[in-house]
Amino acid sequence: MNDLSTVLIKSLIVHQAGNAAQGGRLFLSEKPLDMDIQDLQKFLVPFMLKPINEAEQYRLGIDQNLVYTSIAQFFANENSFEKLSKQLAEHFHLKSSNAFAQSGELFVVHFQQVPFGSQFVDAIGIFHNSTKETYLKTASKTAGIDLLLDEGIELKKPEKAVLILKQDSAEGFLAYAFESSNAKQGDGAFWKQAYLQLSPIINSYHNTNAALGMCKLFISNELNEQFDTTKKDQIDMLQRSMDYFKTHDHFQLEEFGKEVLHHPEVIDCFNEYKQQYEVAKQVSIEEQFDINLTAVQKQQRFFKSILKLDKNFHIYIHGRKDLIEKGYDEKSGKHYYKLFFDEEK
Repeated sequence: MNDLSTVLIKSLIVHQAGNAAQGGRLFLSEKPLDMDIQDLQKFLVPFMLKPINEAEQYRLGIDQNLVYTSIAQFFANENSFEKLSKQLAEHFHLKSSNAFAQSGELFVVHFQQVPFGSQFVDAIGIFHNSTKETYLKTASKTAGIDLLLDEGIELKKPEKAVLILKQDSAEGFLAYAFESSNAKQGDGAFWKQAYLQLSPIINSYHNTNAALGMCKLFISNELNEQFDTTKKDQIDMLQRSMDYFKTHDHFQLEEFGKEVLHHPEVIDCFNEYKQQYEVAKQVSIEEQFDINLTAVQKQQRFFKSILKLDKNFHIYIHGRKDLIEKGYDEKSGKHYYKLFFDEEK
């Protein structure tokens, strides 16, 4: 989120929960922190909300979802903030029996003045951190300055976050969710599905993000299993895929196949893979949709055009695969690449 100038933290409670499967501790605070301290507002609001992508939108499941029920009761003034926070922490601890949710601090926050379109709304934020960073503290004394080691939460971004807006309550509220790249494997499924019961809102961002993720897996894994391809061929197709999304405003599955995949048998394999991917990932990717540039920028870092050769060389390929030749030298018993270029810079 970019414009956080109006956002206020009305109430904040920190509990400890998680990793119930391995005896993790559940510790419930009795009352909110004093949010009149300006430094807390100054640092906590960007820490919690800056990493959230407003284009990646979800809704909470309504049926048998304690998170939705508790927040709906709070927004309807049927539940106190203290009771809401304890319900959310206890539910988190209970659901963490799958061992993916590490024990840590669970922040429950009541935000006010959150920008939404041309208006401002209330929201509930839930944030979880399980890792601590070691840092140095200095202490001035008569004889000099001492150095002390301490542990705390680094104020870059939370490991897991969700912001649930007081908007569209009958449909499950509008929610923005986030997990950092440092989160443990399996955290995403636990956080979004087991705990929050989130479903993505099918829009241009969702379609673009899901389609690019599917393309990356197809080219990196499935293509090599079904066809005789080289790493150079895979990199070339990855580049063509990304170029398609960068240079087109609208995605069309048939057009994508012709411009990127080229060969009929590869196109057929891709279409079959799309059906399997949608079932396995429980997503739906439309055959035509507007391309969202925010999703393209997010996915671009995963489309790496690098040939890694043993531990000695990395070759970055930006185009013209016809200027790269692969061969085998019988005398040395090693493979090689031959690169053609006009000038060295």
